[in-house]
Amino acid sequence: MNVSTRRERRKQPIRRSVTSAIDLYLQDMNGHEVNDLYHVVLSEVEPAILDVVMNYVEGNQTEAAEMLGISRGTLRKKLKLYGL
Repeated sequence: MNVSTRRERRKQPIRRSVTSAIDLYLQDMNGHEVNDLYHVVLSEVEPAILDVVMNYVEGNQTEAAEMLGISRGTLRKKLKLYGL
């Protein structure tokens, strides 16, 4: 199995989970108007990613930033934004 295939397989469980969560959210809205869904999803997903990664790297911001593919300064700004 090549690297590209392995990466795609790892993405699928996340994509399925997000798809399922958004489907449930829309069903729960029961026909009510949905606005700004993109930002709603990001505001839920981003802090979850940050929290999980920070726990995984035991608080090491340099390692977390590298894992996330963002600068350490951006990571610190986002951690502060979400109170993490």
